Amino acid sequence: MLKRIDLRGSGDVARGLLPRARFDVAAAMAEIQPLLDEIAHHGAAPIRAVTAERDGVTLGDLRVPESASTAAVRALDPALREAVEQSITRVRAAHAPQRRPDLVTEVVPGGTVTERFVPVDRVGLYVPGGLAALASSVVMNVVPAQLAGVPQIAVSSPPQRDTGLPDATILAVCRILGVEEVYAVGGPAAIGMFAYGTDECRPVDMITGPGNIYVTAAKRAVRGIVGIDAEAGTTEIAVLADDTADPVHVAADLISQAEHDPEAASVLVTPSEGLADAVDAEVKRQVDRTRHSQRVTIALSGPQSGVVLVDDVEHGLAVVDAYAAEHLEIQTRDARELAMRVRNAGAVFVGPYSPVSLGDYCAGSNHILPTAGCARHSSGLSTATFLRSIQVVEYTREALAAAAPHVVTLAEAENLPAHGAAVTARTAGA
Repeated sequence: MLKRIDLRGSGDVARGLLPRARFDVAAAMAEIQPLLDEIAHHGAAPIRAVTAERDGVTLGDLRVPESASTAAVRALDPALREAVEQSITRVRAAHAPQRRPDLVTEVVPGGTVTERFVPVDRVGLYVPGGLAALASSVVMNVVPAQLAGVPQIAVSSPPQRDTGLPDATILAVCRILGVEEVYAVGGPAAIGMFAYGTDECRPVDMITGPGNIYVTAAKRAVRGIVGIDAEAGTTEIAVLADDTADPVHVAADLISQAEHDPEAASVLVTPSEGLADAVDAEVKRQVDRTRHSQRVTIALSGPQSGVVLVDDVEHGLAVVDAYAAEHLEIQTRDARELAMRVRNAGAVFVGPYSPVSLGDYCAGSNHILPTAGCARHSSGLSTATFLRSIQVVEYTREALAAAAPHVVTLAEAENLPAHGAAVTARTAGA
């Protein structure tokens, strides 16, 4: 089921040799751009049209009435509510220290630069609701935004065919977290709604949240009109494991991410051919027992998944750094030491008792992470995502006078004499 790529003896870590999905974000952008253009010019009408066509739902109001969220909380299973509240507690605990204090630096006597960290005014948070309705993504989106101090938070998630509303658990979690502005809009249409606005939804300043390749493409298309967190698309896991790893654990973890989507990526990197063989056998055994076996089989058989054989763990570390996985598990000897040397990953899970699925729900970490190699340059969602840095410069006349000759010299070197004059106008005779 899992194809093999043998890099042993080559020392190669080239990205082009590693498993990746054939379908790319740039291709998806061409498909969804006409819809975004329609929303930009016509507001809610194209959103209603595409929702009827693709979701089989005829929308009246895009915004979900508060009564629906209240009813969803009342109907929530007590055990599920307890699990949600535990997830909220842990995510708050891990994200609260990320709120940055203002930094005041005295550069010279009488001259200070203060760096203020100011929350974004209005955010649109996307929560997937297609093959899997990810209520946990409400927690991962909303809690950091609240801790950052964002004053206006809107959530959007696809309407379900039987109710015309987002998934009931998603609505319940929104209510538990105090989010009142919720929309029954999914996919690229939700991204367009947030970016351009409609008669019901004012445009936002930033859009965050995971989604499929089309949601990711839409976020890339509107970047610049609004801010985005990162390209958090179809999920992926890489497992770096040696002969100490338990093949039952490794197989279970590869399958757990594959059940998200037929395009999900599951990659094992190992120097142990024996482990690779054992994982293959265990995958076949476990897939037959899993609820979404067809979806999992497609994902594990696709070009985006596979086993990469390497010379040793050091070679494997270089390979996973080149791959830059959304989720990276380290199941080796001295796993923590190795994990602390990883340079490119959305999140790293250390040892046999830190599976990715723990991070999906209750580790306290955030599961909205960069995919498709974007971990080389982007970070996962955090409280800091929703904060902007504003520098405040304050100099006395004396401090400005001391800097004036240097400003004039630099301004003349750049043939911008008025820049220097703006300083000397204030300091002449000082």
